[in-house]
Amino acid sequence: MAGIVSQKMHFEIDNQCPTKKQGAKMNLLKSTLELIEKPSQPVMDKAQARLDNLTKPLGSLGRLEELAKKISGIMGTERPRISQKTIIVAAADHGVAKEGVSAFPQEVTPQMVLNFLSGGAGINVLARHIGANVLVVDAGVASDIAPHTALLNKKIAYGTKNMATGPAMSMDEAVKTVEAGIETAEAAIKGGASIIGTGDMGIGNTTASSAITAVITGQKPEDVTGRGTGIDDKSLANKVEVIKKAIKANSPDKNNALDILSKVGGFEIGFLCGVILACAANKKPVVIDGFISGAAALLAYVFKPETSDYMIASHCSVEKGHIVALKHMGLKPILDLDLRLGEGTGAALGISIAEAGVKILNEMATFAQAGVSEKNK
Repeated sequence: MAGIVSQKMHFEIDNQCPTKKQGAKMNLLKSTLELIEKPSQPVMDKAQARLDNLTKPLGSLGRLEELAKKISGIMGTERPRISQKTIIVAAADHGVAKEGVSAFPQEVTPQMVLNFLSGGAGINVLARHIGANVLVVDAGVASDIAPHTALLNKKIAYGTKNMATGPAMSMDEAVKTVEAGIETAEAAIKGGASIIGTGDMGIGNTTASSAITAVITGQKPEDVTGRGTGIDDKSLANKVEVIKKAIKANSPDKNNALDILSKVGGFEIGFLCGVILACAANKKPVVIDGFISGAAALLAYVFKPETSDYMIASHCSVEKGHIVALKHMGLKPILDLDLRLGEGTGAALGISIAEAGVKILNEMATFAQAGVSEKNK
């Protein structure tokens, strides 16, 4: 039986990876996918037993208890610890921006990267609030950014091509951006990160995210497309038509994550997909931010459904495609604060809630320790 399961798994992985003829080795991607398995149920059972014996009515701390139990299973210990917290913010540009799908010009992407590096963005404020590190990554910004000690250069290309007229990137570039995300997350984990949050920046990226979500979930583009940076009704209608045009022009295979990414994706989305895959392979919880991170999570889910067991949905974005993506993966958001900024801001708040759940599990006294009488039997 084990041999049959293994053969099936290898077939599914190989089916989503490019052939040698297409020029991409995908060794790291393939080996990462092979490491992903479901979290430990016995450990979660032990964590649940401890939660049930803490000085409180059974289940009275609700989602905090759910999070503590989930993180226990992910980390493989009934007493998990969250030490170093890292938020990885990936930035890239999108060729589809020339179709008038955003209220802001493409120049905003590198400008915001500089804002991240100077510590003045929303994600910097919230990361400081929760005591998290912020790692800023150039995954495909359409201009050069001066070297900075806090900037990691993983540029695949100077932005994607216009997906409305053809593939956003080559299959080789799709593999490279996912593997760049895997490498970055693994380095962060080796450096001590015990929980990772995802964040993004990129003018035009809600268009790519809507296209990815429509393809994978089977929903109509108009049902998963929002206003992004705040476009008006006319621009929204145009955005929906651009997405329909892109899907028709490229015919992405909904069962093949690399095909979807290469045809209607973005470099930062593929990069964050790699981050998520690496967290799952290394048994670390990954806190998903908003819609763009949700699209990256969908791609990871298509690669391997077990990845959703390692994801924590931090919040529900105002972008209507986000809740569609989360429901498709069976994820329930922790918060609903009408957020739509991205950058990892929701992930930062989600990490703080996840950490609170773990502290309840570890630091709250049991009935026996506190000398408190239990519920009447």
